[in-house]
Amino acid sequence: MRDSQTLLLDIESLDLEGQGVAHHAGKVAFVEGALLGERVVARVVRRKPSFDKARIERVVKASSQRAQPPCPHFGTCGGCAMQHIEPAAQMAIKQRALEDALAHIGKVRAHQILPAMQGPSLAYRHRARLSVRLVPKKGGVLVGFRERNSSYVADIRQCLVLPPHVSALLLPLRALVESLSRPDRIPQIEVAVGDEATVFSLRHLEPLLDRDLEHLRAFARTHQVIWWLQPKGPESAHPLDPDDRDRLAYALPAYGLRMHYQPTDFTQVNPTVNQALVSRALSLLEVRDGDRVADMFCGLGNFSLPLAMAAREVVGIEGSAALLRRARDDAARQGLADRVSFAELNLFEIDADWLRGLGYFERMLIDPPREGALALAQALSTLAPQERPRRMVYVSCNPATLARDAGILHHVGGWTLRAAGAVNMFPHTAHVESIAVFEP
Repeated sequence: MRDSQTLLLDIESLDLEGQGVAHHAGKVAFVEGALLGERVVARVVRRKPSFDKARIERVVKASSQRAQPPCPHFGTCGGCAMQHIEPAAQMAIKQRALEDALAHIGKVRAHQILPAMQGPSLAYRHRARLSVRLVPKKGGVLVGFRERNSSYVADIRQCLVLPPHVSALLLPLRALVESLSRPDRIPQIEVAVGDEATVFSLRHLEPLLDRDLEHLRAFARTHQVIWWLQPKGPESAHPLDPDDRDRLAYALPAYGLRMHYQPTDFTQVNPTVNQALVSRALSLLEVRDGDRVADMFCGLGNFSLPLAMAAREVVGIEGSAALLRRARDDAARQGLADRVSFAELNLFEIDADWLRGLGYFERMLIDPPREGALALAQALSTLAPQERPRRMVYVSCNPATLARDAGILHHVGGWTLRAAGAVNMFPHTAHVESIAVFEP
């Protein structure tokens, strides 16, 4: 069955974005909404010399892994890509993506595959960036995520991956923005949900009038939220009311810790999975009370402070001065200042001599951004055997850069990849978080 735009396809695999992969007429077809093993009718939406992009129109033979998407906006809203797949199958896909990246990019395999780490599949997302657009043709202001494969804002009335109280405010937020003096100059609202406070950060491209501020305060009182204002870059963000500056925090209950942060700081979006990830990382590091431990890309101390409760000494290295201030404050607040120290450094520009200058570490934790830890992997690969940590744990938000760095550590430095596994930090999305263990 084929016309100029419609194909009958057998789906052979899934890619990292959850699209079905098929072949026709010597070309690859990526089919949005299709699952492994399915036969589908798909309509081509984009043609390239070596591949086509298509969207599913009808399932001829369905996969047993196909699920009914719980959200009525799935398929239009681009916030989720995998709600049509059972959560357990999503996890298997992400685990396979990690293994494929290690094998094909790094040319390395883990000796052990770690059990999958999962949490709740709905209401998990405590960090989000909501797009805002004034669209008169659609009745006014829209607040939500972008449409799939589009720059338009989806017309959504609820979001099942946001906490229910935040989802319930999507429509009230529309009315609020419409009441402001320049609703056409409000591009986004960032959401940060702590254990005891919810903060909305309003990005505004024009100065707010006094009556705008009163509207925001009235909304905050009615809905029990806190407003921050961001007139320019992230450094310009500030609370509408100064007393609200230090209201955000999340708990690490296994360690009796509370981590304080500001809405512009990086924190994990999924607090339940983050707690499990911290516990697994420390368990895999096998820290002893006499160990000296390095926490590279330490951020605000998400791993550093729990490590300081188990190790003799922890040294956290981070490129953001703002995050380090938060880390030092929390270490002092929670009685750990004598066991953990922090230093500001660009870890993308270090070498082996700098690493040697820090002194010897028995254990090392690495938690880089999506760019990975290329310079650090190269430096670790040139250390003499007696200079190397006895064990390293690498937490990654990008399997491609983890695989690249694992390849360097293994093929250049002779490190062994003892274990690796996927972490479902972002259920229903194609995002793959992972954790890996290396030994010299």
